[in-house]
Amino acid sequence: MDLSTKYMGLKLKNPLVPSASPLSKSVDMVKRLEESGASAVVVYSLFEEQITHEAGELDHYMSYGTESFAEALSYFPEAKEFNLGPDEYLRHLNNLKSAVDIPVIGSLNGVSAGGWLKYAKLIEEAGADALELNVYYIPANIEKDGTIIEEIYVRDLIKIKKNLKIPVAMKLSPYFSSMPNMAKKLDDAGADALVLFNRFYQPDIDLADLEVVPNLELSSSFEMRLPLRWIAILYGRIKANLAASTGIHTHEDVIKMLMAGADITCLCSELLGNGINRISEILKDLEKWMEEREYESVEQMKGSMSQKSVADPAAFERANYMKALNNYKLLI
Repeated sequence: MDLSTKYMGLKLKNPLVPSASPLSKSVDMVKRLEESGASAVVVYSLFEEQITHEAGELDHYMSYGTESFAEALSYFPEAKEFNLGPDEYLRHLNNLKSAVDIPVIGSLNGVSAGGWLKYAKLIEEAGADALELNVYYIPANIEKDGTIIEEIYVRDLIKIKKNLKIPVAMKLSPYFSSMPNMAKKLDDAGADALVLFNRFYQPDIDLADLEVVPNLELSSSFEMRLPLRWIAILYGRIKANLAASTGIHTHEDVIKMLMAGADITCLCSELLGNGINRISEILKDLEKWMEEREYESVEQMKGSMSQKSVADPAAFERANYMKALNNYKLLI
């Protein structure tokens, strides 16, 4: 059974890749991921804010203005809670490369065109096999046009690609007016892969204390349907590889994403919630499913249920909406 796949020029032994998360904060934990069967690992993100401010400056910016809005002090994390120190991140990445045989993918999270982008080169020099660029941007400015937002993603990609030899993946949100066109712009700008999608953590309101509070809930398999649709639509239409992220919990989730056209599937919530050994369990179930249905390789199933391959391509567009509503049966 050949479970291997190619992603950004890297030959991976299977399509299961732990995404950027606390699981990569220790060398021993990454070793365990490798032992369980992970084919690569995306290291937790180095944030723009960590790079652009020293620890003391970051503490200043986190508390600035709280004399006017005291509740803001409780909303921001303490400076000590950040993974402070970009130099420590680079050393950790280098240590990981020495400790494991699987590819190690660095991760940068930011939005501005500032000096943080220079750390892409330092991540490469630290030994990373590839870089995942996560432009986490909330367009809260009512005056800012959508095309300006798109230019931020393309601009950052072009700047980084100009100075790197290792491949670069762009991790995107689904909130573009034309997702396929945005994918094409990034593909044309040289993205080696697109990761669909970034999971925006939405704030909540505490009714007891009447304050806005951060909120993080692990994903469910239901959430995979959004990236599944867009991967199926993009497959075969762009040169960049496609990585499925959000809602990958079972071997069936992995199979669906591969059939839609994904080259890899990124796991996070399932491992955080149910343990690292889930990787080996999912791989075992994947092999069993493929053997029962006489699939010889992952490549054989890849894209077989994409929009360009299915008998009814409209099922990924408006037709799905109409059919779902018309076929719904009331239980009352």
